[in-house]
Amino acid sequence: MKVVIVGAGSVGSSIARELLAHKHEILLIDLKPEVIGRSGLRGAHWLVGDACELSTLQGAKVEDADVVVSATGDDKVNLVVSLLAKTEFGVGRTVGRVNNPKNDWMFNDSWGVDVAVNTPQLMTALVEEAVEIGDLVRLLTLQTGVSSLVEFTVPHDSHVIGSTVGDIQWPEDSTLVAILRDHAPITPSRDDVIDGGDELFFVTTIAAEDDLRALLSPDSAEPPRPRADDDMVQVEQQVPEDDGFDG
Repeated sequence: MKVVIVGAGSVGSSIARELLAHKHEILLIDLKPEVIGRSGLRGAHWLVGDACELSTLQGAKVEDADVVVSATGDDKVNLVVSLLAKTEFGVGRTVGRVNNPKNDWMFNDSWGVDVAVNTPQLMTALVEEAVEIGDLVRLLTLQTGVSSLVEFTVPHDSHVIGSTVGDIQWPEDSTLVAILRDHAPITPSRDDVIDGGDELFFVTTIAAEDDLRALLSPDSAEPPRPRADDDMVQVEQQVPEDDGFDG
């Protein structure tokens, strides 16, 4: 995979180092030539220039990149680079670093950003995920702000304990994608029984987060309801077979 990273500071260099370790082709673009010597990134390609200029991106052959990562410390630069990569060069995936949380609302498809990485927000989420049991915690915003990855740690007195995944009528636009139990990830099936201490990971639309939170809330008095298709099966099973006689 070819990845173009704009900004070779501590964040950009760290991303490049991880991707190089996974054998990806990396091109770093930075205004300052001195960062090349001090980066210690062996195997990376370099281009010195202003990534907000079309000529620089053309020289980088950005149109051949699978992903463009805008990782500078300037939100304006990250937005412009993402927009140019998406609209002028047709890059399939763009990742933009958000430095100021107040600018988070701009990092969406209007500016060509597919995935926004808000470092302060992510750190806050990881802190909450470590200490908040029984509450829904958003870990990451996905798909230009439409969807999110959220986590819920099941309290040991939760009303969902003992229910199978298939027993629970999860909100629309919410999908349980993984269960972490005893430090081991489980791909959930309909027959998996939820236990206290389980960490449930969902991909959900942001609009559906409140419904998911209400379902899992300890204040919810309703037991998990069977899905509509389960009701259909039960009704069909109660219909007697045709005995072959009319009337």
